[in-house]
Amino acid sequence: MMNDIDTAALQALAESIAADPAKGKMAFDVKTEWRGQFRTVTQPQTITLGEQVIARDLDIHADEPPALFGQDNGANPQELLLAALNSCMSVGYVAGAAMRGITLSKLEIRTKGTLDLRGFLGLDATVPAGYEQLHYEVTIAGNGTAEQFAEIHADVVRLSPNRFNLANAIRLEAELIVSD
Repeated sequence: MMNDIDTAALQALAESIAADPAKGKMAFDVKTEWRGQFRTVTQPQTITLGEQVIARDLDIHADEPPALFGQDNGANPQELLLAALNSCMSVGYVAGAAMRGITLSKLEIRTKGTLDLRGFLGLDATVPAGYEQLHYEVTIAGNGTAEQFAEIHADVVRLSPNRFNLANAIRLEAELIVSD
């Protein structure tokens, strides 16, 4: 065990996927329902890893603060987006350190971004609806060297799925179903 991660099991998983790439395919299914005002509840349904279907049973609440006409009953969508980015990258730092035998004593990621509501509200067609840039700082400490931490950081920059999804254009396919 390293950083509370079973490194032998992680290595075995990697070897299994290397031997049979189909075992590394992951599919996610989440459902979000509107709950009035700007409140939503998202319920992850399943994660499929290779042939294994993992049932999920939790709620992710989202809302806006009162200044944005919500009741502040959850993080707002932008906070959830940045939290998802930071959390995904954290997995990479922890796994990278564990697989190198490095015990972490601290890992913090702080991400900041600014968007202009004129874009979201359709008030100015020249203003993007979302971020043009995000900036994040990673603070990491443990018994690794600066070079080892730099290697881990480079791996996370290259391999984090959520970082990839935000740093690169991905195709989004929309389907509208109007119900009764």
